[in-house]
Amino acid sequence: MPADEADADGPGSVASLVTAPEGGAPPVRREAVEIRPDGVEGDRYRGGDGHFQLDACAVTLVAASALAAVREATGVDLRDGRHRRNVVVDGVDPGMDSLLGATVAVGDALLRPTRRRPPCAHLEEVAGEEGIAAALRNRGGLCCEVVEPGRVAVGDAVRIREADPRTAGAAIAERLREGSPGGHE
Repeated sequence: MPADEADADGPGSVASLVTAPEGGAPPVRREAVEIRPDGVEGDRYRGGDGHFQLDACAVTLVAASALAAVREATGVDLRDGRHRRNVVVDGVDPGMDSLLGATVAVGDALLRPTRRRPPCAHLEEVAGEEGIAAALRNRGGLCCEVVEPGRVAVGDAVRIREADPRTAGAAIAERLREGSPGGHE
């Protein structure tokens, strides 16, 4: 895909990066990380030490707008990384609907968000704030598979490289319906 086409599909940028070296450890904000085929270098899940290892995500994303909504609803500022997600994305909706199922370029890495990552009670325990899980409901981020590893830094672009096949198919069907009765214009 030509660079100008990729730019047209760019929903945002990397606002911050977070890892935690082991389960329950405080989050560490990073300026850059290496995304490996099995996760984020230096993160607990890549090392096999995450609290929810059985349903672990290689990489997790959360919207900066979701964290702002939590701050507005609860007065708790999670920008310090207590949200426990790896990549905070600026410029997308709180539920990150536009990214789910798409292939997304994040810095030099390619990721595929495959499912939502709902918050849990353990998050409240580690963050030390009651009500955080409820405030993050429906905006707790996305789990991603690594399509291509690469370096990601704060400020890097986040672009949809390939739309979710269901969304793309629906758009094609809609264009065909809007055309002439035979489907030709």
